[in-house]
Amino acid sequence: MIAPEWIGGGGILVLLALLALGIPIGVGLALVGGIGLTLLLSPEAALIKVGVVTFDTISRYELGVLPLFVLMAHLCFAAGASRDFFDAAARFIGHRRGGLAMASIGGCAGFGAISGSSLATVATITSVALPEMRKANYAPSFATGALAAGGTLGSLVPPSGALIVFGIIAEQSIGKLFAAAIVPGITQALFYIATIALLCRLRPDLGPPAARAPWRERWPALRKIGDVGLLIVFVIGGLFVGWFTPTEAASVGSVAALALCWKRGRLTRVAVSGALEATLRTTGMIYIVVIGALLFATFISVTGIAAMLSNLVAGLDAGPTIAIIAMALVLLLLGSFLDGLALMLLTTPIFLPIVHQLGLSPIWFGIFLVRTMEIGFVHPPLGLNVYVIQGIAGDIPLGTIFRGIVPFLLADFLHLALLIAVPAVVLWLPGALA
Repeated sequence: MIAPEWIGGGGILVLLALLALGIPIGVGLALVGGIGLTLLLSPEAALIKVGVVTFDTISRYELGVLPLFVLMAHLCFAAGASRDFFDAAARFIGHRRGGLAMASIGGCAGFGAISGSSLATVATITSVALPEMRKANYAPSFATGALAAGGTLGSLVPPSGALIVFGIIAEQSIGKLFAAAIVPGITQALFYIATIALLCRLRPDLGPPAARAPWRERWPALRKIGDVGLLIVFVIGGLFVGWFTPTEAASVGSVAALALCWKRGRLTRVAVSGALEATLRTTGMIYIVVIGALLFATFISVTGIAAMLSNLVAGLDAGPTIAIIAMALVLLLLGSFLDGLALMLLTTPIFLPIVHQLGLSPIWFGIFLVRTMEIGFVHPPLGLNVYVIQGIAGDIPLGTIFRGIVPFLLADFLHLALLIAVPAVVLWLPGALA
């Protein structure tokens, strides 16, 4: 009889092959999990387990936070808030060397707080910021590199869809994950801005200063983001201080976003129906992914692979830092050919028991995982953010964009090293709010 560990290893290889063939991640996870459970248990037991996991998932109250935050994001899109953050930042710092690139980082951080998605953030801010940087004669590699890197903030800045999915799979507090992401999100943006400043100091031709905007243009641009900024602060702040549970915060945010559409004169039947349709489509896809991930996690648990790896780490007597660095290398390697969500759903069932074995915080691991996943959005050969930018700016070759990414990748690695060396960067705020 084949050992369960071999079946588990084979299941992982089959899953990687399915993903390489273009099978949707949720379908691939569910197929491998279901078939694996059938081989390890029995067809009847596997069928019962699939039914139980599916019912438990779709009936979980806390999973309601996901479609509500997605609805909030789409209503904010409908209200026309997509370019406001970049416009405001560009008015204030666009006249400095590299100022428009810095503004794009600020725009990505602000828009990420609405969208919760890296790909949506990079697509939206690129369509707004790249034409402005081209007018100012920015080097194409520098401009696109900054946009690709800045887009990754969408996966970390709350309310992050990736953190919600991790919280559900790992059974961790979504509110604590959101709180833990604040300081890393700020420091990540600061690392990118410092990279831009350093590059422009060494080579001023990369990001020439744009025309200085007069104050009569700056204040209206700042007021324009005031309502969206208040919405974000009220929803996320209320969650942190305990006014709302995560699901209640998402509900309040959706109602507030609806009011925002009305205030801006965008509350039409077409806008609302479009937001609802996009929310249902996105939520349905994520529900399939979550169900598949939980089935795959159950399969991995039954095989004993996670326990075997945990015992292996303990037997090596390696410190937590060495184990985390090894995990980071594996994640970066897999991130070369897996998209971020697939990477998270594949590795969480394997690595999370090891994290528990090492006595590390699952909240810290969630931020570390998402941060490592973000790097996969920009490094070759997959680099989904790069392909999104190339799709918008078809005349800029992929090689040019990837060259522009290199300095920001160095900043990413330094930031990841900071999170590993100083876990308090992640854990300080959740502890202070507890």
